[in-house]
Amino acid sequence: MNFPSNLKYTKDDEWVRLEGEEAYIGITDYAQHELGDITFVDVDPDLVGETLDAGEEFGAIEAVKTSAEILMPVGGEIVEVNEALADDASLINSDPYGEGWIIKIKVNKVADLNGLLDAAAYEEKIK
Repeated sequence: MNFPSNLKYTKDDEWVRLEGEEAYIGITDYAQHELGDITFVDVDPDLVGETLDAGEEFGAIEAVKTSAEILMPVGGEIVEVNEALADDASLINSDPYGEGWIIKIKVNKVADLNGLLDAAAYEEKIK
């Protein structure tokens, strides 16, 4: 499994990639592997412009045999939802850290990312 060192991770299997004051959020390679074939990603496009706190649910992922909620790793304003997932949710399976990103946010406090796991700590958590 792949855990890029430039990302931060949550104990709930989300990842965050900071780019300036904005951050992309998705689920980890481990999470997509555990869920299996992802069939649908449920994130309301009307959330764009909304500010959510860390730990708040912003959507759900449905796989063939299960579903899972997706939580905000850090607080921020949702600025974009990955519309490509509406047509092809399996992008999360094939490219969880690239084309399979789920939302982009403007982070409230960049320092909050320091409370998340680095790649080594996340890898240790899932062992």
